[in-house]
Amino acid sequence: MQNKEETEKILVERDRWFQEKFSKRKAPDEEARLASRSALSAGVGRKDFYTPLDLSIDYLKDIGFPGQYPFTRGVHPSMYLGRLWTMRQVTGYGTPEETNKRFKYQVSQGQTGLAVVPDTPTRDGYDSDHPMAKGEVGRLGVPLDTIDDMERLFEGLPLDQINPALIESVTGTMVILAMYFALAENKGIPLEKLRGTIQNSCLANSIYCGELNIFPPEHALRIATDIFEYCSKYVPKWNTVNVGGYQITEQGANTVQELGISMAFGLTYLESALKRGLAIDSFAPRIAFYFTSGNNFFEEIAKFRAARRMWARFMKERMGAKDERSMMLRYHIQTSAASLPAQEAQNNIIRCTLHAITAALGGVQSLHVNSFDEALALPTEESLRISLRTQQIIAHESGICDTIDPLGGSYLVEDLTNKIEKEATDLINKIEDMGGGSILNGVIIGIKSGFLAREVMETDQAKLKAIEAGEKVVIGQNKFRIPDEEEPNVTLMKVDPELENIQITRLIEMKKERDNTRVKKQLDKLREVAKSDENMMPTMIETVKSHASLGEIVQTLKEVFGFFDRVQII
Repeated sequence: MQNKEETEKILVERDRWFQEKFSKRKAPDEEARLASRSALSAGVGRKDFYTPLDLSIDYLKDIGFPGQYPFTRGVHPSMYLGRLWTMRQVTGYGTPEETNKRFKYQVSQGQTGLAVVPDTPTRDGYDSDHPMAKGEVGRLGVPLDTIDDMERLFEGLPLDQINPALIESVTGTMVILAMYFALAENKGIPLEKLRGTIQNSCLANSIYCGELNIFPPEHALRIATDIFEYCSKYVPKWNTVNVGGYQITEQGANTVQELGISMAFGLTYLESALKRGLAIDSFAPRIAFYFTSGNNFFEEIAKFRAARRMWARFMKERMGAKDERSMMLRYHIQTSAASLPAQEAQNNIIRCTLHAITAALGGVQSLHVNSFDEALALPTEESLRISLRTQQIIAHESGICDTIDPLGGSYLVEDLTNKIEKEATDLINKIEDMGGGSILNGVIIGIKSGFLAREVMETDQAKLKAIEAGEKVVIGQNKFRIPDEEEPNVTLMKVDPELENIQITRLIEMKKERDNTRVKKQLDKLREVAKSDENMMPTMIETVKSHASLGEIVQTLKEVFGFFDRVQII
């Protein structure tokens, strides 16, 4: 901040500098440089050079102090001076036992949080013995058919002391959560002691094509709201949703779209829960977000700072939250997988390092750093360890964590933060207008009409064209690339196909040996509850305790809810 006299002096000196120095040194590849900048960004205006004249801020209103509204500089007063982010590498492959071994290896190497990703059949709502699952069991995640698998997955891990993330987005999200809660109850652990996160971001997957089957948005919202309501009463330390921005970006969205659409989804969950009659501060403190961290270094950092400020303002000014915990946006980051090419895969170690530094400078609470070989296969033990070491080196050797929000006050970063907040808010308002003033209606219309998917797809197509044209430079892919025959060999992770047979065989045996009368009774009861307005969670827990499988439960819900056919965007 400067007075009028100082401002005029800066203005005079800036104009002199521009005329005498900068304007005479136009870069020979100016047009290519500007095209590259445009291809990299969300179109957020950026200048070549900044001075104090480019930034108009009210410090206390717009930036403030860490741990204080509007939380632009972080959600905790001391940030990493008090506690580092949780290092949470995602894991899942083979069988629950194999994934359990990987969990324990990661913890032995200094990982501080667990995250499990189910395999494709589980995410699609199929049991391992279903014909649709053939060849996919345990290949891209861990199969979780019944509560027995959940018990194998967490064997030897104290549920009342760990804080896992269960990454299951739509079809089986309540089933997976019920398995975990039922396992805790079977072990005599009170639910109020449990800490963890269920992804539960049903709306993100409505425009994301990673799963075959999803429930229609209205029914998916009912499931999400049931989880909010149940956990607010019985599992108060559990994070009930990780609002998905990552999935949107991996489909091609830019930073503004990631923020605008994920915020709109977050507000929709809130509106749905308020319609149920829940008090805003009873459940909002347990809402978290799931973002990506990509290549555009400063724009990504500004995105995280803008996200905290937007959420704080929405919660206070629109939703009437009184509890500051409801206004604190906490988030997990997975570094961008879509930005990791298969060509010269070792280069991805550098990209992932940049993404992780971006996350740290943005103020992340929980971080997964992708492995360099993920464009080719699941991570090996070695590549996973490199990713964890990347986090650890940044945290303990770089000095980044020695100052809170070290880029706060940067003319560039603050300007980008302001612009991203404005453009993302404009997108949210556009969605709300589609719903006649209701963000919930606007989001559902946006999903069913294909508006949201089309917005993202058009951005993705523009990005791909820019790569093909060489306007967006990808080192090792479209520039500075070695011949194919010189590509170094990369040792890839291979899942033993025998593990699939083991999983299928014991599932079939379990279905023969269990009390099938009890299973049928529980599934019938679940069907009736699904038809009613009753919260499904208590019945779901009893159903998984009966050893009903995920596939059987999803099929039962499908009979009531149906499935949603995404709008095909051409």
